[in-house]
Amino acid sequence: MSKNLLYYGDNLEILRRYIEDESVDLVYLDPPFNSNQDYNVLFAERSGTKSAAQIKAFEDTWRWDLGAEEAFREVVETGGPVSEAMQAFRTFLGESDMMAYLAMVAPRLVELRRVLKGTGSIYLHCDPTASHYLKMLLDAVFGPGCFRNEIVWKRTNARSTRGKWPRVHDVILYYGASKRAMFDPVSVPGDPAKLPHTLVTGPDGRKYQSYELTAAGTRNGPSGEEWRGFDPGSKGRHWSNVPETLEEWDAKGLIHWPRSGGFPRRRAEKPFVASSRTVFVGDVWTDIDRINQSAKERLGYPTQKPEELLERILQASSKEGHVVLDPFCGCGTTIAAAQNLERNWIGIDITHLAVALIKHRLQSTFGSEAQFEVVGEPVSLPDAKELAAEDPFQFQWWALGLVGARPVEQKKGADKGIDGRLYFHEKPTGGDTKQIVLSVKAGKLQAQHVRDLRGVIEREKAAIGVLISMAKPTKAMRAEAASAGFYESEFAKGKYPRMQLLTVEELLGGKRIECPPHHTNVSLKSAPKARKKSRPHPKLFDHE
Repeated sequence: MSKNLLYYGDNLEILRRYIEDESVDLVYLDPPFNSNQDYNVLFAERSGTKSAAQIKAFEDTWRWDLGAEEAFREVVETGGPVSEAMQAFRTFLGESDMMAYLAMVAPRLVELRRVLKGTGSIYLHCDPTASHYLKMLLDAVFGPGCFRNEIVWKRTNARSTRGKWPRVHDVILYYGASKRAMFDPVSVPGDPAKLPHTLVTGPDGRKYQSYELTAAGTRNGPSGEEWRGFDPGSKGRHWSNVPETLEEWDAKGLIHWPRSGGFPRRRAEKPFVASSRTVFVGDVWTDIDRINQSAKERLGYPTQKPEELLERILQASSKEGHVVLDPFCGCGTTIAAAQNLERNWIGIDITHLAVALIKHRLQSTFGSEAQFEVVGEPVSLPDAKELAAEDPFQFQWWALGLVGARPVEQKKGADKGIDGRLYFHEKPTGGDTKQIVLSVKAGKLQAQHVRDLRGVIEREKAAIGVLISMAKPTKAMRAEAASAGFYESEFAKGKYPRMQLLTVEELLGGKRIECPPHHTNVSLKSAPKARKKSRPHPKLFDHE
């Protein structure tokens, strides 16, 4: 049985532990890489012991460290073409950021090759900074014969730059798992302003499409003979049909005779209609714009790609019911496209922030039709304590995700005492924006934490303040919170405690913030509703 699965964790570990051999029809991945660095910094020599997990969680920049060295050694020791390619990269690039990036990507590509069906495909999205290295790495993993296309996506318009042409495109490398990889050509409406040069005027004065009557190469038979004074052999060509057929077409008025005396052409039977013309999509995509600042689709995620881009890829290389995998799923564009096109899907991300955003996106776009399971999130108090001990930031993001709150930016100048915010409008039609401020505490609680939160509520003029904690607040702390009084909503006609203390255990048990109805929550930007209904999906894999 199959089901849609959203995994939290390192995608290499998830792939090895959960995803079965030859179980996936299509892989799309957009491995994070910061191409905004200048050339010298990109290849700077660095060393250190910073963990790969932390880098992957918080940065789009890669450093050569002990984690990268270990990943490189593991790939090299397996032998084969991938090992040889990585050793060659190491010789050329040394211990650079780019080498660290390739050491991260290589073992993941090996695992993705394993999970792909023989009819499957992989699309790797990258920028020109790394595309040439990644193409060679994909050649090593899949074999040069599995290369299908290097797609150029014009993602933005040119802006003034110094010393180089403005960069306006990304690269998408498309490989099939084998020669059996499925592909359905994609066609789009033609540009009415760009009429084909092969149009001719018919006897009725209307425009018709026309086609060549000859094909390349000479022939000795009837198709190579002269017809109506025209010798195709003089141009190194032959008639695409025998003269008898050409005579039949001419009798029906389907041969166009150019006034200039050029070779005749076959005329279409129906007049040309520009509005109904379609053209096949090639390997240069200029018709899909990036997500602009005011787009409804925009969710505020820095690397978000247009859903239309992913839908094109899915339509070309998968069918309804197929399994689509994105191991760096970020804000979930691949997942949303797969859900909308009735594919099964697997998403993996290493941050709880991304997992929370994806869950919210699916629920706001598809509602109850988006059936999925999240694997790797804490589901018990011991799980939450383990996460808090391993990574306080991830614990904070996860805890805020339990109540649908937006984390504040963790940078210099951020509001002291605020870990997250919830925004809501009291009226469905809008009105003043109200806010709930949140503080998350994984360690031992102190009475000062409650007093600090009360001060934040006053300073921010917040409607409600919430303290989420691992430990249980004391009676004195709850009394302090109660003394803050209530927030009264005229529209919802209710009174809500102005300061609320919630434990992780209570949240896991289903308790939520007391506030005006949740449908007025505007903390996380909602994606547009699905354009088409999608059926509930069967399960993908059953795991112990």
